[in-house]
Parts: sequence; structure tokens; C-alpha cells
Amino acid sequence: MTRTRRFRQRSWRALGIVACAPLLGAWCMDQPDRRAILALAESGRLEDAETAARTAGPTFAATLGDVLVLRGRLTSADSAYDAAITQRAPYARLAEVGRAEIDARRGALAEALARAERLTAAYERDGRAWLPEEHVAAGRAYVLRGRRDARLARQALAAFDAAWAADNTLLEARVRAADLLLDKYNAADARGSYEDVLAVAAEHPAATLGMARVQEFDGRGETMAMVRKALAGNPALTPAHVMLARLHLEAEAYDSARVAADRALAVDSTAVEAWALRAAVAWFTGDSTVFAASRTAAEALHPRPSDFYATLAESAVRHRRYVDGVRFATTAVTLDSASVRALGVLGTNQLRTGAMTEGRATLDRAFAIDPYNVWHKNTLDLLDQMDGFTTIARGRFQLVVSPEDAALMELYLLPLLEEAFDSLAPRYAWRPERAVRFEIFRRHADFSVRSVGLTGLGALGVSFGDVLAMDAPSAREPGSFNWGSTAWHELAHTFTLGASANHVPRWLSEGLSVLEERRARGSWGATATPDFLAAYKAGQLRPVSSLNDGFVRPRYPAEVQYSYYLASLVSEMLEAEFGAAVFPALLTAYRSGLDSPEAFARATRLPIDSIDTRFQRYMQTRFAKPLAAIEAGEGPGDVKGPFVDAMREGAGHLEAKRADAARAAFEKAQALLPGIEPVNGASWQLARLALERADTAAALAQLARITRVHETALAPNLLEADLLEARGDDAGLMAALERVIWSSPYDAAVHVRLAEAATRLGQHAIAVRERRAVLATGPADPLEARYQLARALAAAGDAGAARREVLGILESAPGFEKAQALLLELRRPPGGPR
Repeated sequence: MTRTRRFRQRSWRALGIVACAPLLGAWCMDQPDRRAILALAESGRLEDAETAARTAGPTFAATLGDVLVLRGRLTSADSAYDAAITQRAPYARLAEVGRAEIDARRGALAEALARAERLTAAYERDGRAWLPEEHVAAGRAYVLRGRRDARLARQALAAFDAAWAADNTLLEARVRAADLLLDKYNAADARGSYEDVLAVAAEHPAATLGMARVQEFDGRGETMAMVRKALAGNPALTPAHVMLARLHLEAEAYDSARVAADRALAVDSTAVEAWALRAAVAWFTGDSTVFAASRTAAEALHPRPSDFYATLAESAVRHRRYVDGVRFATTAVTLDSASVRALGVLGTNQLRTGAMTEGRATLDRAFAIDPYNVWHKNTLDLLDQMDGFTTIARGRFQLVVSPEDAALMELYLLPLLEEAFDSLAPRYAWRPERAVRFEIFRRHADFSVRSVGLTGLGALGVSFGDVLAMDAPSAREPGSFNWGSTAWHELAHTFTLGASANHVPRWLSEGLSVLEERRARGSWGATATPDFLAAYKAGQLRPVSSLNDGFVRPRYPAEVQYSYYLASLVSEMLEAEFGAAVFPALLTAYRSGLDSPEAFARATRLPIDSIDTRFQRYMQTRFAKPLAAIEAGEGPGDVKGPFVDAMREGAGHLEAKRADAARAAFEKAQALLPGIEPVNGASWQLARLALERADTAAALAQLARITRVHETALAPNLLEADLLEARGDDAGLMAALERVIWSSPYDAAVHVRLAEAATRLGQHAIAVRERRAVLATGPADPLEARYQLARALAAAGDAGAARREVLGILESAPGFEKAQALLLELRRPPGGPR
């Protein structure tokens, strides 16, 4: 063995590339190998990987180039790749695609595409004989060409699959295929490919990062932990630092976001995405110097950094700064008019700001370039469908709704929104500059597409400021949600976002919206539940100072819902302790650019940490008795304690048909949680027991405990209505039926009953509304429904409208005798003979 060879082998052994590489299963080597060198890089040992590649000599020039790219040393990588290409070194084709990717990063896209096209042309001629790594190179070239021809994604996947089929130890092939699938919104198949890699190398950093992206795509709470796991395996994984920075930024944890972006740049100073996130942090925090420096750095790397501005746009939008998002995206499109990403961000947010014609045109441009982008296709399909919607413009609102729902929404939603506007405007000292656009969707999937471009969104409504959208009542099962409180909630966002210039943190805006629901109607808005109290008692809810995390990175599925209610309780406490003026003061502080600690210090004269302490006292006082009866179980949502014991005891007695013992147990459970009414809880059981013994008064008392606090208590409200009607309590009947309508408005019989009760009480305006509602539900006998409407109009003193309705009936059915009689009655002068 020559001295040089002995030196090199000692170097390889010192660097750990002679033993089995841990990321490559059981594969081992005695000589330097590309995969072993890259395994060093994949474990974060970039300097060692570079040393190994240089020591290995000219035949490893392409590998050296790959390592230098990971370190952000693009000029040196150019030289290494050029040497590999010139010398026709092993893996020269990998050097070709690496060189093309560098050209693209620098903005020389024409040169990059030319290189990629030469490589794919060669692959299409004789690719079957290529090495597995060269299949990967061809796939990368197709991905690069896919920037201008989206159809080539299929060829890219085929090349990656060919590499994997040829050598299933080449994990890079599977990771790249998964990355591409996820980029094309195929999370299910991407997950499968990442799992293939992790089955071989359980700690593989890139695959772990990919799984974090899948978790985020699916809306699961493990995203942050998965990113940290990827970084534990490879502290030099720049995309993981970038993702971590973005996640922190979304949670408005600006200091943490800045640190993560800086760590990315410490590894790779050419990462434009990291510079963009650094600039975003600076923009949100008002640091114009850092923003300008970051922009300058990006421009030095790329003469037309469209992606830099696209990232700024996306960051602005995630903070509900939609107008700013449009502004940044417009710059991104100006810099690269063929960027599907930039066009997509711009078009989507033009739609969110109400620029419907412009947004559609922009998305059409994006779709013409990439017809496989499911976000853009879904949105354009929805816009085509919305061409058939009815627009009702009245006063301060513009309803955009399907024709099937238009009449009901006009009857109920418009008056409710006007009521909400009059309540919210003085409280927040702000008014929208234009009519609020409210879109209502009969299918939840359509609402989801309008909100995020994909189906599967769990929310009921969304606010983009003065453009709102929500599910129509028909989008969900009757009684599953309250569409009145949802509309009020979303309109409240219009005011809190507007009053703060969209600077209010999400938790406070959501908390105020839920609080405003409860102000609107006593039964509306979220309420305490045993599982919420158990989570609070177990320390599974966030403090005020980090409550945003409960919304943007939940640790378990129920945490988002708990956070809504928790935020509303914080808002309630703030108002109780500092007065109603605290909210305009906070929103004004945010509007002026202050962060949360500064805003709270200005509005409350207290540091935000002391707000945490005060809130804990508030919770302990407000829920003292219920908390004593609740214990946390094994995990979030699991409840134990005296309350659960009493409920189980009652259920056991019910099953054994021991009614008196069951009643005693349920009364005990009820007393343990005063004011808290779980669905199908003690009050419901006690109401049923009361009915069994024909004690209507007791049943009504128990039902009232439920219906006064539950906004979707459809069965209890209907039962209460029946009992009240039997007792001749028309006022109570009307109240119960009004509550029913806000969770189930399509039952014509409910509207008939309400109209009849209103007529008996002389509330003719309500009777007219309900008769119109009967018609809107598509009754079996429309002529009879119109006749009853005419009678209600006449009773309300609107003889002209009554006559027009009767004439319309007779035009359709000239022999309708009741309508003929009513027309004669309407033509008699007041006080004339009958």
C-alpha cells in the first residue's frame, strides 16, 4: 500500500466513513464512497464531509460540489462541478444537474433549463443503463424543468422511482420523490414514501423533516417536535432551520423565529428563504434596518428574487395582513411573471381582499402554467360555481349566497349582521370603509376551498377582514352548529382586525369574537366543559403570554377548541378588571406597532406576565367548585373525579330502572358543576326523568338549564317548545323556536309554529318573516304558504303587499277560493260592511 493510500484510509477512518454508515442500514465500505461522504453531511458534519471529498481526489469532484452547496459555497461548488464535468469524472451527470440548480438559484434560469434539458434528453435516449444515482440526477433535472412545464413532474417521479427500484438503499431517491409528491399536495403518497425511508433509517433527518411537513399539511400538532427531531439528527439541515423559523413566525414568536433564521444562514448564507424569513421578522417588529439588509442580501444572491417577496407575502397572510400580502406578492410577480408560487399567492389574496375579477385573472395565469396545481384548480372551479350565486347588496353588507339559501339568509342573516354591526362599531371605535362581503356556501368542501384552497378545513367560518365566508346551515347536519353565532363571530373579527390594522394577535381576536357571541345571545358562544376543566387543571392549556401557540401549534387535537374558550375567558377577565376601554386601548397599541408585552403594558399598566398570574386567580375563583369535582385522566379529554363518579352512578341506576336513585345521583353531579351543562349531561337526564313522572314544570326547569347555555341544543329546544306550547306559553314557545332556527332553519313546521305563536301575541312583523321563511324552505303546498303570508301581511297592516301576494296566487290558481275571499276582504274599505 502506498503512503498516500495509507494516509487517505486513516483520514477516512478518522472521519467515520469506513465503518457501516448509520443512515445506510447495514452497508459498509473499505474505500471512500460517495454515499458515505454524503452520510457525513446528512448527520451535520459538513466540514468533515468536505474534507473527505477533497481527500478522496478528483474522482469525487461531483460529491465535493454537493457538499459545498450544502455549506452555501456556491462559487466553489461551481468549480468542483465544472471539474467533474470536464474530466468526465464518476457522477458527472450529478455535477451537471448540480450546476443547473446553482444557475437557477442565481436567477440564470435559461442557462439552468438548457443544462437540465440536455441531461433529460440524454436520459430519454439511454437512461436505462444509468446508475441509480444518475436516475436521481435525471429526476432533479425534470423537477427543474417543471418550473416552466408542470407536466414534467410525472417524469421526475418516474426517474426517482427507477432509482429506488434499481437500488433500495439509495434513500435520497425516495426522499426526493416524497418531497415532490408533497409539493404537488399529495400528502398521503408522500407520507408512504417517507415511511419507506424511515423503515430503513429510523432517524433519517431529511425524511423526518418530510414527515414534519406532512404533519403540518394534515393539520396535526406534532410538526414542531418533528422538525426538532430532524435537527437533532442533522444540526446543519438548512431547510429544517427554515421551517422552524417559519413555525415560530406563525406563532408570533419573533425572537425564536429570528434565531432559527440566523442558524439557517450560519449553515448556508445563500438560502434566500432564510433571508426572507429574517426580513419578515424585521418587518413585523418594525426593524427597517434589518429588513433592508436582508433584502440586499437576497438581491445579491438573485437579481430578481421573486421567492423572497413570495415568502414575505405568505408570512403577511399568515398574520392576517392580507393587503400587505397582496403588495408583496405583486412585487414577486413583477420580478417573475411566470412564477406559479407568486401568482398563486397574489391571486388567492386578491380574492381574500374582495378583488374578485383581478384574483380570478391572476389564478387563471397560474393555472395556465401549472394545470396540476390542485389549490388553483379547486379555487377556479369554485369561482365558476359562484357565478351562479345570488348577490344581495343592502346597507352595510353584501351577501353572496347560493340561490337555494338566498331567501332565508336575507330574512335572518342580514338583520342579524346589522344588529351585530351596531353593537360592535361603538365598542371598538372603528367602522369598515366599504360594505362587508359575506359569502355563504351550501357545501362545507366549497367553504374550505374558499378559505385555504383545499377541502378538509375544520372551521365553520373565516374572516379576511371585510370579506367573510362561512358554511350555510345546509352544509352540516341540523343542530351541529349555530350559524347565527358563527356569523357574529366572523364579523367581530372584521372589527378587531380593522381597529388594529390587522396587527392583533390571533388569540386575542379569537377570544374577543367568542366573547362577542356570548354578548349577542345568552346561549351563544363556547362554554366550559368537564374536559376543558380537566385540561386546565392538568396544566395542558397555554398561559396568556403564549396562548397563540394553542391555535397555531396545538399539542393535541382538542387544544385548538380549548384555546378558543380560554381566550374568551382571558378577554372576559380583562374587561372585568380593566373595564371595556381596555380592548380599544389594546387594539390601538397593536395598530401603532407595539408587540404584546408593550401593548399590554400600555393598556393595562401591567407586564404581561402579571396578566398570567391574574388570570390564574380568575380561573380559580370563577371555577372553584367545578375544579374541585374534576380530575384529569390519562391524557387530554380524559376526565375523572367526583363529577364523573356521580354521572356513572346515575347511569347505572338508570340501566337498573331505579329512577329515584338515578335522580339523586344526577342531582349530585349537577350540584358539583354549577352553571356547566355537558351535552347529554345531568340536566338532560333529569329532564327525561321528570317527564317520566309527568312533572312538566321540573322538566322545563332542567331543559332551561341546557338551552340557556348551549347554542346547538336542538333536541332540548324542540322538547322545551313542545312542553311550552302545551301549556299555552306562546312567549316561551317563540323563544325556544327562535333558538331552534339558529341551528336548524330548514324545517317548515318550525316556522309555521313560530308564525302562529307570533300572530297570537300580535307580533305581526315576526309572523310575516316566518311566513316568508316557510316559502323559502320549499313547502309541499306553496299556494297555501303564500295565502298564509298574505294573511300575515294584512294583519301587519300592509294591505298593498297582501293584495299583490293574493293576485300572484290567483294568477297561478284562479280558482283558489280562500285567496278570492281574502282579496274581497282586502278591497273593502276600513269599517265597511263585510
